Parts: sequence; C-alpha cells; structure tokens
Amino acid sequence: MKNYIQGKQLGCWVAVNYVASYELNISDADADAYFMMTCYYDEESDAPVYVPLFQDQAEVKRAYAKQFIKYLKECQSKICLPVTKRPDIEYWGTDLQVIVIALEMEKELQKHLQELKSLASKNSETDLLKFLKKFLVKQKRNIKYLEYQHSYQKELERLAAEESTSEEPVEASGRGLTSEGKTASPPSL
Repeated sequence: MKNYIQGKQLGCWVAVNYVASYELNISDADADAYFMMTCYYDEESDAPVYVPLFQDQAEVKRAYAKQFIKYLKECQSKICLPVTKRPDIEYWGTDLQVIVIALEMEKELQKHLQELKSLASKNSETDLLKFLKKFLVKQKRNIKYLEYQHSYQKELERLAAEESTSEEPVEASGRGLTSEGKTASPPSL
C-alpha cells in the first residue's frame, strides 16, 4: 500500500517540479522572456502600458518558482527541475507580437497548473490543491489582462492603418488619445 501511495504522490511531485521549472524559465535572468521584454523597451521614454506588468511578472514568476520549490521541500520531496523550452525569440517585433508571446507563455503555464490541479485532485492531494488555488486565480487574472491588451493592440493597429493621416494620432505605446487630447489607458486590474 505504501508503494501505491508513493507512486501517486510521485506524479504530483514531478508535476510540481515541472511547474517550478517553467516559472523559473520565464523569469530567470538568463532565459527570462519577461525580463527580455522589459529590456527591449528600456531605452524608450514612452514604453507601452503593459511593460510594468512584464517587469512585475519577471519578479513574480521567480518568487512563485521559489514557493513551489519551498512546497516540495516542506513535503520532503525530491527537487529535480527539468529543462523546459523557453521562447526562442531574438526580435520581439510589434507591440501586438509581444503581447501574443506573453499570452502564449501565460496560457502554457495555465495549462501546466490545470494539469497539476487535475493530478492533485485525482490523487486526493488536498494540501496541494489548497496551495495551487492562489496561483490559478492569479494566472486567470494575468491571462485576462493580456487578452485585453491583445484586443486593444489589434484595435490600435487597425485604427493606425485606417487613419494614418488622421488629426488624432494613435500612440504605439498601447495608449490612445481621447477626443480632449488626453492619454487614455486601459483599466488597471
């Protein structure tokens, strides 16, 4: 019976290791997609409105990875972080392309978290389910924000194409100008 229980738990711990590795991979200074995205805009004085989110996510993802590793240690589980594929992008492209890359990364992480949740539920790992709950809520919020930014950037590109000679310019920073000439920003989450 003990081997059966250990076998069930092993699947969960392997999945936790994978999630920790993925979190580190998108936050680690060497391979950090979010870190690289923020560096891409460092030189611009009028960076897009989503850049602060990327700066925050670089730190948050690293902190989340540490929390997953700490959880493994507390459960006296083996820590063996697998190598995960990171975005292989040399040029980030347009604001819309950057948002698409970030959205794909967040959706991939959501998929891993959901798989871990399913495995924990199947194996009756109630402590792990409680631990995962906050990450899943925050992950949904991140995806929702990036989906909003994605539709907003698509609309900005469409307007820019339509009104390239218009009197009311649309800024490439992710913010548009209102009819009063003030900068409009998306709602904060």
